[in-house]
Amino acid sequence: MPNIKSAKKRVKVIATKTLRNKAINSNLKTTIKKAEAAIDGSADDRAAAVSLAMKKIDQAAAKGLLHKNTAARKKAHLAVKLNAAG
Repeated sequence: MPNIKSAKKRVKVIATKTLRNKAINSNLKTTIKKAEAAIDGSADDRAAAVSLAMKKIDQAAAKGLLHKNTAARKKAHLAVKLNAAG
């Protein structure tokens, strides 16, 4: 445990940021899974689900949760699956 006041504050701040990152990351993974399920399933909401997933990927990259190249790769994979589905 830290003894210095600033170190104690850093522990609190890091805990808050960790919770925020976990929530965003969990939401991102859920959205990507829903998009992939929509691609495999009905043709009605494929584009909307993929569009939402791409938006969430961009937001995660903007917040520093994903590297920009990782985000681009995930978006490209989704686009390829969507185009292959027809």
